[in-house]
Amino acid sequence: MSVNYEIKSQLAKLLATEDLVVEHKKVETAQFNVHTRVLTLPLWERASSVVYDMLVGHEVGHALYTPDRDWLKEVKIPPQFVNIVEDVRIEKLIKRRYMGLSKTFYKGYKELSDKDFFQIEDEDVDSMNLGDRANLYFKIGNFIDVSFTEKEQSIIDRIAKCETFDEVLVSAEELYKYCKEEFSNREEDQNQEEESSENGQGNSADSDFESESEDGQPSNQQSKSQIEDDSSDDSDDDSGDLKDDDIDVKTANSLEEAIKELASNSSSENVYLEIPELDIDKIIVTNQRVHNDAQTFWFNWLKDVQRTEQEIFGEVDKKFVEFKRSAQKEVNYLVKEFECRKAADSYARATTARTGVLDCTKLHTYKYNEDLFKKVTTLADGKNHGLVFVLDWSGSMCDVMMDTVKQLFNLVWFCKKVNIPFEVYAFTNEYPLFTHDEDGKAVMRELAYKKRDGVINVGEWFSLMNFFTSKVNNRTLEEQMKNIFRVAESFSRYSRNYYPCPPGMSLSGTPLNETMIALHQILPKFKNEHKLQKIQCVVLTDGEGYDLKRHVTVERRWEDEPYIGCVSIDKRCILRDRKTGNTYSLDCEWYQQTDILLRNLRDKFTDINFIGIRVVESRDAGSFIRRYCGYYGDSFDSAMKDWRKEKAFSIKNSGYNTYFGMSSNILSKNSEFEVKEDATKTQIKTAFVKSLKTKKMNKKILGEFIELIA
Repeated sequence: MSVNYEIKSQLAKLLATEDLVVEHKKVETAQFNVHTRVLTLPLWERASSVVYDMLVGHEVGHALYTPDRDWLKEVKIPPQFVNIVEDVRIEKLIKRRYMGLSKTFYKGYKELSDKDFFQIEDEDVDSMNLGDRANLYFKIGNFIDVSFTEKEQSIIDRIAKCETFDEVLVSAEELYKYCKEEFSNREEDQNQEEESSENGQGNSADSDFESESEDGQPSNQQSKSQIEDDSSDDSDDDSGDLKDDDIDVKTANSLEEAIKELASNSSSENVYLEIPELDIDKIIVTNQRVHNDAQTFWFNWLKDVQRTEQEIFGEVDKKFVEFKRSAQKEVNYLVKEFECRKAADSYARATTARTGVLDCTKLHTYKYNEDLFKKVTTLADGKNHGLVFVLDWSGSMCDVMMDTVKQLFNLVWFCKKVNIPFEVYAFTNEYPLFTHDEDGKAVMRELAYKKRDGVINVGEWFSLMNFFTSKVNNRTLEEQMKNIFRVAESFSRYSRNYYPCPPGMSLSGTPLNETMIALHQILPKFKNEHKLQKIQCVVLTDGEGYDLKRHVTVERRWEDEPYIGCVSIDKRCILRDRKTGNTYSLDCEWYQQTDILLRNLRDKFTDINFIGIRVVESRDAGSFIRRYCGYYGDSFDSAMKDWRKEKAFSIKNSGYNTYFGMSSNILSKNSEFEVKEDATKTQIKTAFVKSLKTKKMNKKILGEFIELIA
């Protein structure tokens, strides 16, 4: 039977009504650590669904009701007897709490009885000790006949009535003492039978032989007193109690061994991973440093080549000014849509109340109108919004970087115009890792987290460049946007002028997954800093991050301390979030890890929208849609239809709340209606239709975007 272990984990958490840490591992028996609240379950691959659910319910019963208590110091009872009585109590309480589990336990134990998990098929149940019979009675008593004497029945009744763990200890001690007494009586009866048998079978030849010994004692066997003396000498129990294994509850052992057989020994063990808590101050390259480093580099380079800033950057700076002017209509459209939706939301949450003051304008209607009092409408306060942008600064973005940056600029200008706090980060693994101390000396940056076994690796070269922030004034922001526009232009193959990219700002790999991990600290810090109610996280990228690795501890004979290295994440690995209690299987393709990390973020920050914007070229649109919508079906047909008609689409079934796909060609086209003075009617008509079409396409996606963030 194929078992979905994560569904069983969720079952355990729901039954326990707490975020237990549930682990499915290659162990023989289930274990629950009452200190750490970790429930470890075997890989019961050979168990049926009903038996699996019964075993999970049993272990959750222990998690809920078995106390964190060292009872071995309180009473001297073999643990086996306490387990029998405690099993009765916790199963009774869990079934009382969840009445539907009664049927699960009934069917589960019936299956165990039918398959002879207790190994009683060839046994006489009535000849077993009371511990065995009690165990059978409370577990499979519905399917076999178990009889008790009057005294035994009173013990069974007390076990059935146990409500607290203290009562369990008392009943277990009573059960153990009865079994001990029962065992002693049986041994005494057996010894008497053996002695009677030996006396009856003795012959005269033996008697004559024994009587000839010189000391008057039999020469071929020990006397009874000598056997008793030897027995007392060998005993290590000063209290006179029997050893634990003298009174063995065989049915409990048989059940335990049979359940062990349900666990798969061949399957690989699950590996549980956690996201590291990063010190983001060691990862983020500050806004001031990014632009100071760029300006300093260009200043020194212009000085070396003996060129002026106007000669090198004049053309690209002119393009920036032109783009800013042309983008104002789009920005104003965003502002208008945002304010309208805000007003509509505020009106929808408005409340109307009576003031208790007569409205004189309604007095003439007193004969047919009972409502003559003035009313007041209270509008709900608007929500405080904030946006965090993540820009893909990888090499694959080279051809669409300028178009993506333009789209980002539109959103930044929109935020600035409506006074929404924002931060823009670009991920890279190229920025220099050194910082400067108080004396100006360069020192290497410390690792942003502590390496340990079972933690996802975040590359030490990973950095986030803080390109833009709402904390600077308008003039500074425009200068900084001009800097990034220059850098984006330097990546274009069509750029006429050559100028080098500042160190650390060249395109790199794709540490998008590491960025998803860093957002666990960035988002709450941003929210608390600006006291925000509603946050949107917008990721502008051309794909998914490269696959992650995990830390493992390796013992190396030539080192005194264990070495913590890295290995690939494989299908055995499961991401676990202790704060939410959720787990996510990493048995997936490498490109699906980003979606898993996004789902984890959405589960943890339920009040934050995660929006993906992917600027794609026409040749890449089909493969992008197929990745999320498959090769056919309604979702695929709908997305392709939108793409052909509007060169844009939105996907709802990815890790993002909404993933927008936008054509780079459309974004780069000018929506202004411009024609030559001597244009013909046909040319004017073509230009007008083209302008309307471009505006329509842009507004559809931008309108849907505003609907998400308003």
